[in-house]
Amino acid sequence: MPASSDKLPLAKLKVPAGFNVEVYAAGMANARSMALGDKGTVFVGSRLVDKVYAIVNKDGKRSVKVLASGLYRPNGVAFKDGTLYIAELSQISKIDKVEDILDNPPKPTVIYDKLPKDEAHGWKFIAIGPDNKLYVPVGQPGNNVLHDADHGQIRRINLDGSGAEVYALGVRNSVGFDWNPETRQMYFTDNGRDWLSETVPEDELNRVTKAGEDFGAPFCYQGNIIDQELGWGKSCKDYTPPVGLMGPHTASLGMRFYTGSQFPKSYKNAIFVARHGSWNKTQKQGGDVAVVKLNKDGTVKSVEPFLTGFLQDNKYVGRPVDVMLLKDGSLLVSDDWNGAVYRVSYGKPKVADK
Repeated sequence: MPASSDKLPLAKLKVPAGFNVEVYAAGMANARSMALGDKGTVFVGSRLVDKVYAIVNKDGKRSVKVLASGLYRPNGVAFKDGTLYIAELSQISKIDKVEDILDNPPKPTVIYDKLPKDEAHGWKFIAIGPDNKLYVPVGQPGNNVLHDADHGQIRRINLDGSGAEVYALGVRNSVGFDWNPETRQMYFTDNGRDWLSETVPEDELNRVTKAGEDFGAPFCYQGNIIDQELGWGKSCKDYTPPVGLMGPHTASLGMRFYTGSQFPKSYKNAIFVARHGSWNKTQKQGGDVAVVKLNKDGTVKSVEPFLTGFLQDNKYVGRPVDVMLLKDGSLLVSDDWNGAVYRVSYGKPKVADK
């Protein structure tokens, strides 16, 4: 059940000086990945419930609608030219002209049904690249396993569901990616394996420079650790190393390049990453939004905390999942623990007239 507005941990959340954080919308059980419509509608997927939500702004008021229900793990959402794409566990569907029919939407139309049905790492993120193709990850079907040719990858598909191909290999569990606005190269988060130790491997931030690159899993993690169970006879030199590390067991999920103009110039083209937080670490880590600043060559310069406070006394009061820019340059952050979306802005907050 989503938390009521008065139970949200807003007072505990911290942002750098000059920034503000507020509740954008609440009441959406298990709010996960987000997508922005042309008319300002924010679409929100879920993983543990069967619903896709629409946050609607109309006549100065904001409301939440259930856009679709009866779906199975509809975690991923993407929007392009009036069409909403929804990624469930084993299929991708769409709703055309969705913002024109929010009050009476039809059942989504399936366009691709060739995704595995494994529950382990089975929920899907989805996004549309600069080539106007759908990208969808297929994680390993377990913590650390020798998988078949249908797992441990990122696929790309035409918008009508045709032409599926493998784009990246050696991917354990990616739940977020975006494209560098300057180079058009894909960057993606990837969660490292569990039960190796509390300090390694770290989650990865990877960069795809050409189709077909292999990022190592399940043989090599964080670019320099050969897996002690499955890596015999392998070398990390044979795989593409990450451009940055995101901390051990931080569950780095949704990420977006900051292409807006509201934030200070130092944030331009930086990457915001939602870190859901560790589940099996003695001292939990993550549970925040980090900002990753890049060097000119596209490698990671720094990883800094940005939105913190979801982790209090080693217990979660919220768990960020995805980040997304609004047209005004502010940043939305989803929280599946509370079923809410927060908005981070920069500058003096607007105060209503008395």
